[in-house]
Amino acid sequence: MEYPKVSETIPSFDGNPLYYEVRGDGPKTLVFIYGIACLMNHWHYQVEHFSQEYRVITFDLRGHHKSNPVHDLNSLTMTTLAKDLAFLLDHLKVEKPVGLGHSFGAPLLLAAHQLNPSLFDSYVFVNGFQKNPIKGMFGLDIIEPFFYFVKSQFDKNPLLWNSLWKTLVDNPISMQLAALAGGFNIKLTEFKDIEIYARGVSQLNLEVFIPLFESLMRFDGTDILPTITQKTLIISGDKDNITPKSFQMDFKRSIPHATFLEVPHGSHCTQLDYPDYVNLRIEEFLK
Repeated sequence: MEYPKVSETIPSFDGNPLYYEVRGDGPKTLVFIYGIACLMNHWHYQVEHFSQEYRVITFDLRGHHKSNPVHDLNSLTMTTLAKDLAFLLDHLKVEKPVGLGHSFGAPLLLAAHQLNPSLFDSYVFVNGFQKNPIKGMFGLDIIEPFFYFVKSQFDKNPLLWNSLWKTLVDNPISMQLAALAGGFNIKLTEFKDIEIYARGVSQLNLEVFIPLFESLMRFDGTDILPTITQKTLIISGDKDNITPKSFQMDFKRSIPHATFLEVPHGSHCTQLDYPDYVNLRIEEFLK
């Protein structure tokens, strides 16, 4: 049975557009949060599965897709996104939902927890991180300097760099490189999901991506992790080179009561690589 989608764009706490979708009904509400520059499709297997038995909420992050335009680019911070999330839950009269965050969605949940430690009933962190994952990525220290080079060049010529961004991201070679870098397991993930992801990323303007990415690099939730008393599931893909297992082990050390799940051959998008297995383990966690 497929539950109908209820969708709406509302003004957030500061008037910025905030788009959300709701499916299903049930005793628990699940809120799925995707990563930076991603889109709801990253959770489509989970949304389809869990909306059969639960109320499922997905939404576009500020500046992403239908949560546009951004009225104030200075508002593109982790704290503001956490306020958007809290505002959405209040608007929908949701109390004590389960927060499920993939990649950038994990620190966003940490930021929301810092604002209100009792906002969520439990957490599922998928390939997440609590602090800057860029330093030392792929065993190198070049990603952060490259980011600041692009930022400086973008400031000089935004039109050129936005055009380059769209061209570089939305093409088959980039999709293959993203898979080889550990973003996807190309032997497992449906290629159409990689294509949808690439098109979604290419649609995000650099004027939005750059300040959000900088906020990501500056965020440090190390001190927030030990304050989590809620039931927690940590999912890690052992082939994830974007946010390697060491980041998820930081979660486990700081939240000793958490359940830790390492998925063999799982990439950065474990929920797309092994959707049935991930759904099963989340289901066991929820029950």
